[in-house]
Amino acid sequence: MKRKFTKEAKIGIITIVGITLLYLGINYLKGINLFEPSNQYFVSFDNVKDVTISSPVFVDGFKVGLVRSLSYDYNTTNKIKAEISLDNDMKINKGSYVLIVRSFLGGAELHLHLNTYTNEYMKSGETLEGRQGGDMMGSIQDNLLPAMEGLLHRIDSVLAGLQTLVNHPALSQSFDHIEKTTGNLEVSSQQLNRLLSKDVPLILSDLKTVSQNFSGISEDLKSLDLQTTVKSVNETLANLKLATGKINSRDNTLGLLLNDDSLYYHMNGTMMNASRLLFDLREHPKRYVHFSLF
Repeated sequence: MKRKFTKEAKIGIITIVGITLLYLGINYLKGINLFEPSNQYFVSFDNVKDVTISSPVFVDGFKVGLVRSLSYDYNTTNKIKAEISLDNDMKINKGSYVLIVRSFLGGAELHLHLNTYTNEYMKSGETLEGRQGGDMMGSIQDNLLPAMEGLLHRIDSVLAGLQTLVNHPALSQSFDHIEKTTGNLEVSSQQLNRLLSKDVPLILSDLKTVSQNFSGISEDLKSLDLQTTVKSVNETLANLKLATGKINSRDNTLGLLLNDDSLYYHMNGTMMNASRLLFDLREHPKRYVHFSLF
């Protein structure tokens, strides 16, 4: 005999299944896997701003869990407990703490800092110390903005210097000189092209002719009797040396004239006597000339 479910029972079963699926789906969207074994720990914070359910938990940049729930601890003052779910194989050393790190675009992450100096581990359900990390916007405001302000002043000074440099008349004159130099280079390039196309071939042709002439002269030099010419030059030099020796010796008339100083002294004395005679003739002409009318 088949048992029939009433309409109300079917509606109840469907509702329960739907609620269960909805709960599982919401947790799945949050990143919570209810079927995966995990360890639950609690973290005590003074402030959980930007921390939400399903916020990730990292160890050295590796995700090991997430936040399951947040609750205010009414038994203490200004304490908020965050329940975190970690991988089943994740073990936490005693003395470890959790740091809230806020991102630039909003939201926060929990970074688990393990105390590696002890081998004693906490048990699931125990409470860890929670700390506040540096706010990225606050860090930017405290560190980056002053540096940017100083940098902006420097950029402003650099831009002012560049503006002064650009507006300086010497720069425009330099550009004018560069333009003139470029024009001169263009003219020189055209002249060089004309030289290479017209004058250089003529010069090469003349060089070829000169080379041919030198070749002819070389052939003529080869045909000359240079040995005889050199012998004649040597004989001429020997005769010239002999004549020079004769002139320097005193065994001949020309040598005596050139080398004997007695002739010089005699001629000098004769010139002095002649000078005295002329002087005496001019002063006493009557001694030498007599005029007689009868």
